[in-house]
Amino acid sequence: MFSGMFVFTAVERIVYGQPAAQALRAEAERLKAQRVFLLVSGTMNRTTDEISKVHDALGDRFAGLYDRMPAHTPRDAVLDVAQAARAADADLIVTFGGGSVTDAGKMVQICLRHNITKHEEFDAYHVDVKADGTRRVPEFDGPKVRQIAIPTTLSGGEFQPGGGCTDNRTKVKQSYRHPLLIPRVTILDPAPTVHTPLWVWLSSGVRAIDHATEAICSGSSNPASDASFLHALKLLSQGLLRVKKDPGDLDARLDCQLGVWLAMQGRQGGINMGASHAIGHVLGGSCDVPHGHTSCVMLAPVLRYNRSVNAARQKLVAEAMGRPGADAADVIADFVKELEQPGRLLEVGVTHDQFAMIADHAMHDSWLHTNPRKITSVEQVYEILESAA
Repeated sequence: MFSGMFVFTAVERIVYGQPAAQALRAEAERLKAQRVFLLVSGTMNRTTDEISKVHDALGDRFAGLYDRMPAHTPRDAVLDVAQAARAADADLIVTFGGGSVTDAGKMVQICLRHNITKHEEFDAYHVDVKADGTRRVPEFDGPKVRQIAIPTTLSGGEFQPGGGCTDNRTKVKQSYRHPLLIPRVTILDPAPTVHTPLWVWLSSGVRAIDHATEAICSGSSNPASDASFLHALKLLSQGLLRVKKDPGDLDARLDCQLGVWLAMQGRQGGINMGASHAIGHVLGGSCDVPHGHTSCVMLAPVLRYNRSVNAARQKLVAEAMGRPGADAADVIADFVKELEQPGRLLEVGVTHDQFAMIADHAMHDSWLHTNPRKITSVEQVYEILESAA
């Protein structure tokens, strides 16, 4: 008998299609937050008035601001922002920016709850994965100071109860999980996203397609999740092309944001990702490849690697993206090319001499060991990397 479990997350509200500043003010009032700390995109803060709109809307609820979070959320920067939020006596963290900023908000919550002030103190809280796939998921008290997310890219971290943080000492990106790390509220306002560099928007959109694709091909999906993933692929594939044609199309941008929501909502059933995500984590944390570009270069090769075990599920991907009967890997590769994003490892600066390190680190990522086609050795990771070179 078909069976499973769908676990609902600790999300209270998704607010969409409303001005971010107005929506945030209303949510801060509803939550009775008095000391709101903003963790924001530096570029958005320094080159637009979007952050000042939020600052002004909060009025005397505004408690402080940090705008220097680098890509891939390094520990040292998280410690800096946690110190600032602690000094401000923050009772609500608001993140306004891309995936690294969203993840930083989650990490700050852990730091505030457990008084983390040193590099090595993070070690007790991250998921530890052995090369054979066995893992330790630490149990710890959840945050008391929670998060509202206003995302400006399509990476989707605002919809999941986990985050990534890079250990500066080893250049390894590690994951942290707790049910309360998911933001209480996410505000989807397409207007500020016109300031996001177009390549970031489009490539992070491919990341969202990666979420839906690996999930629907995972073998652990369910009918409710399938419905979310398939509609997510439709909204994202059409919306991204419309934004590529007209970056000012706010309706298309909102469709993309709603597509991300659907792609991530479907994963609430405990659905596993695969090798594209696992290798992508290493490419980001250890090779400095932008988050979205990791999916641009890895998703098609991983689909080809897995085709022998999930060809029927891959057909669903091609159909949802408007090309029924086509090979899903070709659909993804062609789509990435149409968006004018990099499709090979060499195009993102990753060369053969890094493959040994990438393969070794990938063996310690949880998602590698839930790939539909079982991976048990670095040689198999090499095979995928070679096909993506």
